[in-house]
Amino acid sequence: MNKASTWTTLQTEPAVWDTLLPEQRERLEALGLKRRTDTATAAATTAASRAGAFERGIAALTQYAAREGRVVVPRAHVEETPHGPGRLGTWVSNTRSRRAKLSTEQRAALGIDWAAAT
Repeated sequence: MNKASTWTTLQTEPAVWDTLLPEQRERLEALGLKRRTDTATAAATTAASRAGAFERGIAALTQYAAREGRVVVPRAHVEETPHGPGRLGTWVSNTRSRRAKLSTEQRAALGIDWAAAT
């Protein structure tokens, strides 16, 4: 999910939509957006987004490793991907600190020495 679709999803949330000025609602409606009534859709979208975050991180790490020849990523590094810029260094750091929560398949996908340790 890109930033634009995240923004539009947020704007159509009933809790947000109801706080908008009439002019703001008119502008959104002119773009084809309407107030959502089903908040379960947003929750499902968020869950799907989280599920894909690991795969996007792996893709960015693979891209970085192919270019740099290593998987040691500076914490502040931002990697440009087809999905847009991603904070790869932060992702690697967070994944490392939460490695005990990774599934066996996720650890294998990482292919990093510290990923195997619990």
